[in-house]
Amino acid sequence: MNRHLKIPYGLSNFKTVISEGYTYVDKTAYIAKLEQAGKYQILLRPRRFGKSLFISMLEYYYSMDHRDEFDSIFDNLAISKQLTDYKSSYEILFMEFSGIETASYEALYAGFNVTVQTYLQKFLRRYQYPQITLDELNNYATPADKLKYVLSLVSDQGLYLLIDEYDHFANAVLADDQSLFLSIMGKGGFVRSFYEVIKSATHRGSINRIFITGVTALMLDSLTSGFNIAQNLSFDKNFNEAMGFTHHETLNLLQPLIENCQLEPSKLMSDVTNWYNGYRFHPQSKEAIFNSDMVLYFIQEFDKEHCTYPRRMLDDNIASDYGKIMALFNIGDREANYQVLDELINEGQVPAQYRRKFDLEKGFDRDDFISLLAYMGFVTLQGETLTGELFGMPNQVIRELYFQYFKVELERRNQIKISSRDLELAIQALGLQGELQLLATEMQKALQLLSNRDSMKMDEQHLKTLLLTLLYQFPVYFIQSEREMNRKYPDIMLLERSPYKVKFQHLIELKYAKKGEGEKGWKAKQQEGIEQVQGYLLLPEIMRLKHLKAWVVVSDGEQLACISV
Repeated sequence: MNRHLKIPYGLSNFKTVISEGYTYVDKTAYIAKLEQAGKYQILLRPRRFGKSLFISMLEYYYSMDHRDEFDSIFDNLAISKQLTDYKSSYEILFMEFSGIETASYEALYAGFNVTVQTYLQKFLRRYQYPQITLDELNNYATPADKLKYVLSLVSDQGLYLLIDEYDHFANAVLADDQSLFLSIMGKGGFVRSFYEVIKSATHRGSINRIFITGVTALMLDSLTSGFNIAQNLSFDKNFNEAMGFTHHETLNLLQPLIENCQLEPSKLMSDVTNWYNGYRFHPQSKEAIFNSDMVLYFIQEFDKEHCTYPRRMLDDNIASDYGKIMALFNIGDREANYQVLDELINEGQVPAQYRRKFDLEKGFDRDDFISLLAYMGFVTLQGETLTGELFGMPNQVIRELYFQYFKVELERRNQIKISSRDLELAIQALGLQGELQLLATEMQKALQLLSNRDSMKMDEQHLKTLLLTLLYQFPVYFIQSEREMNRKYPDIMLLERSPYKVKFQHLIELKYAKKGEGEKGWKAKQQEGIEQVQGYLLLPEIMRLKHLKAWVVVSDGEQLACISV
């Protein structure tokens, strides 16, 4: 393996990635496709999906002040074979709206105003406008007036406006204070007024092209009357692979690891697919997409000396981002949102009509919530129904986040506390001593706390959900639920995963015994489970597993017993 292979994890400056020899997955062919698609465009994708690097690519391609270095940057890339007439021909006005304080209207307005002022000053200096224009900019008070003034200085050719993270501050505002969100986005709001200036500038020719990225469509409806000119490419199947990585692109990135560590390509690719793939932005798209940041994180953190996977398959930065976005579960009816979460975890899929825009003044319903989860990357398109779409969790990373959040919600809703320390000891006993009893005890304690509550239904599926919730709190095992094996579906399999060293793997079958059926019903369920497990153990795929222990867990919703098979 090339020891000097440079992974651009966390980098979003296109010139830095290209000129300093970082590995780059070439997305430049989409430059020509964007030109063919129109002039004013929005492309939304989940957090950490390569949006900022993509928009930086556009900046270096179109900005006239990078004309002298254009060849050195783009010569070996796909776009060099189909250069467009607009390369190096624009003044670029770039803006990015993350990091704005949202604690109050005053803080939000001040942060937005300063951000706009800062980027406008950079633009004037970058393209060597006279100092008097910088001085004059200070005479304008509002973000809209500042922008209007600078756009009045632009030549007839017009500029290219690039906006990254257009909705970053708005998502935070909406999670905390919906009335504040509506006040800044509604008629007369300073954000609405800002975009009205942009729309007017396209009519006058001051702005020739626009490209905007963000995560959700929450702002789009609020801005409609002020900014209804942009084409939303987020659901266009021709741009499904524009950001993130395809299967082929991911395999190419993994090739040095395969060669250096003599890894089996299909096994490595299967693992990376399970953890990071699964995103679809159009139901008829050719393939599901990998989250680019997650793949780069895996390669960056892969132990090249010992050829082992990262201890944490989930990037802490992504965990932090998604943790903040989880606050959006408070939008609308939190109880209804919880029911969607419960259905998603227990059924695996939820149907909904995908919202292209949100009209928050009319409310926020189930379809809105599921669509919001899709924009954030918590669910993804998995199919279509007669009246809408089907959504499911894209991969193991998101599944892990869901179950961690589900524990928090269980505790909050039922006013209970599940001991993390006791649970940690139970997982250690499972991995090192091959004993399930400590985990069964923790599960029984949780069941007894929940037994007098009506917020969690109890059946076999919900028993499994509770056990999975406990297991997902520690990333020791690769957890598989109802994995298909020769038309058989073991409830839970706990498989060894690099780099954790466990002495035992486990197969667990769960059975729910109704209280009214008494001891006879309990024994019948126990025997049914034992026979199922014995059948699983004859499957070739399971027979190949080393140090496997098999269990049947029977519960009536309060009491619980585990039987080794």
